[in-house]
Amino acid sequence: MEDSLFTWGLLIVAAFLGGGLNAIAGGGSFFTFPALVYAGVPAVAANASGTLALLPGYVASTWGFREDLRAPATLPMGQTLGVSLLGGALGAGLLLVTPDEVFRAVVPWLLLAATVLFAAGPRLMTALKRGDGEAGGLAHAASLLAVSLYGGYFNGGLGIVLLAVFSLLGHRDLNMMQGLKNLISAVLTTIAVTLYALGGAIVWKESLVMMIAAIAGGYVMARVARRLPAVVVRTVVIATGLVMTILFFRT
Repeated sequence: MEDSLFTWGLLIVAAFLGGGLNAIAGGGSFFTFPALVYAGVPAVAANASGTLALLPGYVASTWGFREDLRAPATLPMGQTLGVSLLGGALGAGLLLVTPDEVFRAVVPWLLLAATVLFAAGPRLMTALKRGDGEAGGLAHAASLLAVSLYGGYFNGGLGIVLLAVFSLLGHRDLNMMQGLKNLISAVLTTIAVTLYALGGAIVWKESLVMMIAAIAGGYVMARVARRLPAVVVRTVVIATGLVMTILFFRT
């Protein structure tokens, strides 16, 4: 890595913004990932290390939404977290065997799909739902397994995907969705970074410094987001996804 004051400053700012964005929208890796790549870290290692850096931010932002946190009505919390752990482990294992060039090629398409899904979520749910209640436990488990696999593989835009899926599954309380999103992200990221570390994909010095900034950003923005109108939060999610998709297609 290029060891300069500017580079370290960039990594710290990226981690703060990433932790904050994860708290309210998701997509924090789109600050940390390009910053680490700019610093000279290979793509797969940059993704793994940025994910580790943002892990404490997930925990801090989960605490920030603690008053709103609850499990889906049709899937107990233990099962919700168990499925998230399984998916995160599978995704992390897939990342460790993916070449850098393949990973770079697939990233923008994953983000584009996540952004479109979130933007269309409410209309899709209106078209698909048969009632006002939440989807069943099997639908919740299958959806969370797929999203957690994605999160363990890439993590970028994970919050966007989770919020989109929650919308499609019938959830309407945005603060509850935010709290559960952050908890699931923390759980699946924990198992993913454990496997990243065992696979030798972490650059430790950069990750540990960035963790501190991510904690601050995650907690501060979680408290702010609880007081924001739902339309503002949704607009931030969509705008972030679109901008980062364009940037990644151009790189």
